[in-house]
Amino acid sequence: MSLRERLAAANGLTLVRGGESPVDEARESAYQDLKARVHYKVIDQMDLSLLTGTPEKQAEKELEAAIRLVLEGEPDPLSQAEQETLVREIKNEVLGLGPLEPLLADPSINDILVNGHNKVYVERKGRLERVSVRFRDDQHLLKIIDKIATAVGRRIDESSPMVDARLADGSRVNAVIPPLALDGPSLSIRKFAVDPLKVDDLVHLGAITPGVAKLLEAIVKSRLNVIISGGTGTGKTTFLNVMSSFIPTYERIVTIEDSAELQLQQDHVVRLETRPPNIEGHGEVTLRDLVRNALRMRPDRIVVGEVRGGEALDMMQAMNTGHDGSLTTVHANSPRDALSRLETMMSMAGLDIPDKAIRQQVASAVNIVIQLARLSDGSRRMVSLTEITGQEVDTISMQEIFRFTQTGVDERGKVIGRFGATGIRPRCSDRIQAHGIDLEASIFSDSGGGGL
Repeated sequence: MSLRERLAAANGLTLVRGGESPVDEARESAYQDLKARVHYKVIDQMDLSLLTGTPEKQAEKELEAAIRLVLEGEPDPLSQAEQETLVREIKNEVLGLGPLEPLLADPSINDILVNGHNKVYVERKGRLERVSVRFRDDQHLLKIIDKIATAVGRRIDESSPMVDARLADGSRVNAVIPPLALDGPSLSIRKFAVDPLKVDDLVHLGAITPGVAKLLEAIVKSRLNVIISGGTGTGKTTFLNVMSSFIPTYERIVTIEDSAELQLQQDHVVRLETRPPNIEGHGEVTLRDLVRNALRMRPDRIVVGEVRGGEALDMMQAMNTGHDGSLTTVHANSPRDALSRLETMMSMAGLDIPDKAIRQQVASAVNIVIQLARLSDGSRRMVSLTEITGQEVDTISMQEIFRFTQTGVDERGKVIGRFGATGIRPRCSDRIQAHGIDLEASIFSDSGGGGL
């Protein structure tokens, strides 16, 4: 008889093989109670503060010994497998993020979505699925959320019920708690790969073609200003990481983010992160503050994780005043929408600047807009590469260099389409050539190396 079955019997429950939810819930509740009881006894018997300065492996050994000692005093004997499970889960509670640890360790999982203490979903290969992982109750989930926020100097409570944070590996975290979250605390984690994707990986996955990869490298090395546009979950940050890998190692890079997520491989990188206000409402440092300060740090490149407000004005001004080669991302559904959003965000800076002047700044600052999309089969890919060519009257003129055209869906639900050149050679090719980079003309030919 398994541990959960014995606990069910001890509580007067009938085991139902069909897995009816009331019995499942009661068995799981009994198991969680046992784990909590052992956990609290370990805390009472051991000074956990001593583990802080102890090497990780030694801390694990000391904690495991304490847990096994407590288990020996439990009235119900446990099998070896049951003991190992409890020891592992309690170690995760004390040293890690509890029930989230096995999900974080699973490389096939991209997103972890917690919709309450007993509803946990993950994304694998672009598809959402519910998993059996659960928290003991809402207080248990709140404790884990608070642990994540505290680790990066953020706070979450009733007066500040939302938080953006990150894990030690750079994974992005967002949490919302009551009273804003009506059905209990909500937690979203966007995992980052331990080994960041490189341009060859994007080619192998079919997100871009070899010809486009060469063009992207030329764009970065010739110091063109690039906006990466896309919706939520389209891979903007991953693509920004890939493009930043083309920046020469001898250049000084300053990255600016709300929550530090970029994984640049160069040595000369200065990473800046915003700071929320304290409990009195003071001490906030915004993206705009950091962009302004970055201009005084002698940067060769400025990389902004995402522009979403008045900092867009400072970013465009930087691009127009000698800080070529800047990279950033923006939420938008098309290149034209991306430019419209930039204009709107620049007007949010609070300065009385005419619309025409704002549009002129955008047209002269931005050289390339890369549009990413998440297709219906869960795959992520570049769907457009557009060059900004200037301004005609009140409209920013642009020309599409590469385009993805969806033609259908196969029997497995996989999207069928073609990604290829439009046949237009970009005006920036002269600037690329002036930097000593030669691109084959066939890359821009519809029948050449730009198709897939």
